[in-house]
Amino acid sequence: MSDVWPTELRVSKDRHHLVVSFNDGASFDLSAEMLRVLSPSAEVQGHGPGQKITVPGKRNVGIMSMTPTGNYAVRIGFDDMHDTGIFTWAYLRELGEKGPELFAAYEAELKEKGLSREVAGKPH
Repeated sequence: MSDVWPTELRVSKDRHHLVVSFNDGASFDLSAEMLRVLSPSAEVQGHGPGQKITVPGKRNVGIMSMTPTGNYAVRIGFDDMHDTGIFTWAYLRELGEKGPELFAAYEAELKEKGLSREVAGKPH
């Protein structure tokens, strides 16, 4: 069991952010878009090395549900119907601490592959 765990998980009213507060006083505001595109699910991460998928078009994705998974994680459901990612407390902490650099790497992957954060056919 981890030494840190969340004391609060709060979804914003617009459903586009998750605020995670930890027992050591750290608190992070995680965007739904970042949570969705960096989901720990096999659908995003693949089933083995080198199989990670770059998920485009999720700028406006929202959080639809959160379901506790044991006492170590939460399953987050998004309004694009993706709901297979189980976010451990350690992974949420990692996203809080390293989120900006992980998201910048995601944006670089999008650019490299000619993809966009926008949904095809919708204005920016």
